[in-house]
Amino acid sequence: MAACGLDFGTSNTTLGHLSGGRPELLPMEGRHLTVPSAIFFAPGREPVIGRAAMEAYVEGVAGRLMRSLKSVLGTSLIEETTPLGHQRLRFRDVIARYLAAVKARAEAAAGTEFDTVVHGRPVHFVDGDGEGDRRAEETLREIARSVGFHHVSFQYEPIAAALDYERSVTGEEIALIADIGGGTSDFSIVRLSPERHARPDRSGDILANDGVRIGGTDFDRMLSLGTVMPLMGLGSPMKRGDLAVPSAYFHDLATWSSINRLYNPKTLREIEETRRDAARPELIERLYGVVEGERGHGLALAVEGAKIAASDTDTAGIDLAFVEPGLKAGVDRASLEAQTGILARRVSERVGRCLTQAGLSPERIDALFLTGGSTGLPHVRAGLTACLPRARVVEGDTFGSVGLGLTVEAARRAG
Repeated sequence: MAACGLDFGTSNTTLGHLSGGRPELLPMEGRHLTVPSAIFFAPGREPVIGRAAMEAYVEGVAGRLMRSLKSVLGTSLIEETTPLGHQRLRFRDVIARYLAAVKARAEAAAGTEFDTVVHGRPVHFVDGDGEGDRRAEETLREIARSVGFHHVSFQYEPIAAALDYERSVTGEEIALIADIGGGTSDFSIVRLSPERHARPDRSGDILANDGVRIGGTDFDRMLSLGTVMPLMGLGSPMKRGDLAVPSAYFHDLATWSSINRLYNPKTLREIEETRRDAARPELIERLYGVVEGERGHGLALAVEGAKIAASDTDTAGIDLAFVEPGLKAGVDRASLEAQTGILARRVSERVGRCLTQAGLSPERIDALFLTGGSTGLPHVRAGLTACLPRARVVEGDTFGSVGLGLTVEAARRAG
């Protein structure tokens, strides 16, 4: 029996243990140290997770893909059920199946069983709802116990990232840790040093914690609503000119955790009724085709890919030929920033809140440590660095820093 650190993320998951006295992430899928937080249910088969789940969906295997599982924690969806073939499963049971598979893979790779886990958690699962936040953590605790972890504790994800970064510092400094992931943006201000790293109690070194429920999937959603959904009819008029096409379908289709809610006969009937009364029925026909063919996740994947490409190369096209031959949506960095700029500003505002909480001026921050996939968005990064113009920018392991830090904490708590 051993202890591990588990970073169950909205987009990706890692699990680490102590090996030779050093934290090490275990291979989750082939040689990959991360596994996408996705699960695919196919009739008559065992569910598959990670890249295999995404590939099954893309290849057109009959079944149901579920991704961004963590985002339902703290919401009413966690106790709701979703149809999977001839059965219905609660979302909490879907998460349990995913985490059970992650645990089994890690134990096979490590050659030992893990009975103790330090689970990562965002500073806020739910914004402005303390009770919802408590319920989310307790739900995750119950799920962890149900899959075989007998001792479960939690650490804030940015604090975990700080513990990973501290292994490389050579002197005392104050660092602001920015963990911008798939579902949340979390920040901590921490006093770090080689001497402090060995202390069992670090509570006095944590100067501020804050966060907001905005992450990469929210940027995907806003980009989709601004560039793709108008091609499906969002914002178009009904035949009665003073009304627009109902927007709820488009918002669900643009939100990873809500896409599956559209896949039912009742929604298809409603969309067909909307098509008959729409001034531009050909647009609603595209929407109908995507929902009927259960291609919403393919649409979301295409948008996510365009977001990443526009961040890296400035321009990207979204090929929508699977919706209609020749259909495309163009995205460049300017349009990405225009559609998602409000989210980037809300993320960077949290830096100021952290500084106020810590009672520090921006000049007192020695290092800005960046981790999480969404730190790759240029306007997000620019907003953060502008808040701390004198801080040294340190690049963390984009998808591994939190998991490594949780592993450090797990070893410390296990003695």
